[in-house]
Amino acid sequence: MQDTMSIIGKRCASFDEIYRQSQRIVEKFDPEKIILFGSYARGEPTPESDVDLCIIVDSARASWDIRVEISLILDHAFPLDVFVKTRQEVERRLSIGDFFLEDILRKGKVLYERTGARVD
Repeated sequence: MQDTMSIIGKRCASFDEIYRQSQRIVEKFDPEKIILFGSYARGEPTPESDVDLCIIVDSARASWDIRVEISLILDHAFPLDVFVKTRQEVERRLSIGDFFLEDILRKGKVLYERTGARVD
C-alpha cells in the first residue's frame, strides 16, 4: 500500500495518520481494542475509501454515546467511520452469529489492544 495517494484532490490516509487517530482514542477512552477493517485493512484503499475503525470498550455506557464523544476528539483530516461496541455487545453479537463482527475480528488489523483484554 502506498503511504499516500492523490487523485483529483482526494487522497488516501497514511498509516501514520490512522495510527495517530487511534492513539488519540486510546489516550482519551482507554478502549480494550481498536481494529482497522475494510479496504484499508486489506491494503486496497482508494481515494473514495473511508477509514473503518472498530473500537471495543469496557463500559456500562451506551456505545452510541461513546461513539459521539470519540468523533468529537478526532481531527477529521480524512473520512473516518467509527464503529463502537461494548465488550458485552460484542459477546452477544458473536453468540448469535453476527457475520459482520466475525469478519472484523478475523480479517481486521489490530491497531491497539489493552494488556489483559480478551475479545474474540
